Amino acid sequence: MSPVLPRRLRALSRQGQIRLTFLAGGLAVGAAAVLFAIIADAAQTAFEAMRQAVPLLPLLLTPVGFAVSSFVSRRWFPNSGGSGIPQAIAARALSDETQRRRLVSLRVAAGKMLLTAFGLLIGGSLGREGPTVQVGASVMYAVGHISPRRQRGLVLAGAAAGVAAAFNTPLAGIVFAIEEMSRSFETRTSGVVIATVIAAGAVSLSWVGNYTYFGHIVLSLHSLREWLAVPLCGVAGGLLGGLFSRIVIHAAGPWPFRAGRWLKAHPSLLAGACGLGVALCGLMAAGTVFGTGYSQALRLLDGGTPPPLGFGLLKLLATLLSAVTFIPGGLFSPSLAVGAGLGQELAAIAPLAPLPAMALLGMVGYFTGVVQAPITAFVIVTEMTDGHAMLVPVMLVALVASATSRLVCREGIYHALSHGFLPKAPHKVPPKAAS
Repeated sequence: MSPVLPRRLRALSRQGQIRLTFLAGGLAVGAAAVLFAIIADAAQTAFEAMRQAVPLLPLLLTPVGFAVSSFVSRRWFPNSGGSGIPQAIAARALSDETQRRRLVSLRVAAGKMLLTAFGLLIGGSLGREGPTVQVGASVMYAVGHISPRRQRGLVLAGAAAGVAAAFNTPLAGIVFAIEEMSRSFETRTSGVVIATVIAAGAVSLSWVGNYTYFGHIVLSLHSLREWLAVPLCGVAGGLLGGLFSRIVIHAAGPWPFRAGRWLKAHPSLLAGACGLGVALCGLMAAGTVFGTGYSQALRLLDGGTPPPLGFGLLKLLATLLSAVTFIPGGLFSPSLAVGAGLGQELAAIAPLAPLPAMALLGMVGYFTGVVQAPITAFVIVTEMTDGHAMLVPVMLVALVASATSRLVCREGIYHALSHGFLPKAPHKVPPKAAS
């Protein structure tokens, strides 16, 4: 037998094991995402039941819960704070396995799921979809250790599968991997990313059925007057989204003044104060700003009873207060809800298009302004609403919002925050000039 044949067989065997690893990882990510969704929804339902029974309960529960979440995440689950997407981006950039394991591990994934659900139980303006990215990357990375070879695409594939399973949007998962996680696309990882997304999506479909996140929304723009809503929502969403990102990015760095440095040195106290602010926003908005904001956004999109005017701005403030504490919890769903609320506010000021269309355009504009990933934004919103008739105006809003956001905030929030999880380059002292 030619010696070439055994080598080829061994190579095919290794490739088969690697592909099976990605397939098993995708199935595991899908199962984790579905379990995470069940736990998070139960937590939010429980909070709403408590709030209905005792309307003033958030004034105590939310600030105390924020302080507890901040302490527990720092003490027992380090690197589980915030949305988790910056950690996944940083993990992919690292080459040291020990440093990568600190950002994506089963321990981190478990803490992320439990503390994000806890954040919803105490009334935080948080989402589970961003955290599912870190959970997916962690699960995939852990499963990858059973493979005889470790692939650089493990974290990338896990993150993409997390988005796909969280929203039931497979195309958005792939686009997210290209645009946000890697800012490029490597040919050798394309197959495994797609296979992992398919596996995760299959688990989600088998457990919760074939559904669109916001249902089937039938909308379109007809007259020139209605099309004028496109630049309006793009500019407004881009400005507000960029401002939000800039504040959160600055909050992650050193704070000026003695009072700011003191608060930064006592994160649990800061979290408690922000939790009180979230509770006050909730009381002013009749409880609509707590949680993910999914039901409020859905009512604006499907023409149901809209939340009270001012919901969008109060939701933005509550999400900002939740985000600057860096307790575990994501920005995807709250940002979509803020954007829908922004469309409602703009419709009250300049009723250029029907309210559901304004809400959809505001959703895309603000979400793009926050993440500065326009392709991901319009793909994910189009898949979530099955609103292909609005694809062109949604694309235009995303492009306008992205350009506008960069005038306020130079770098997207996730990549800017990922720098804090990367080792700092050693400071080089310049040589003394020769005398």
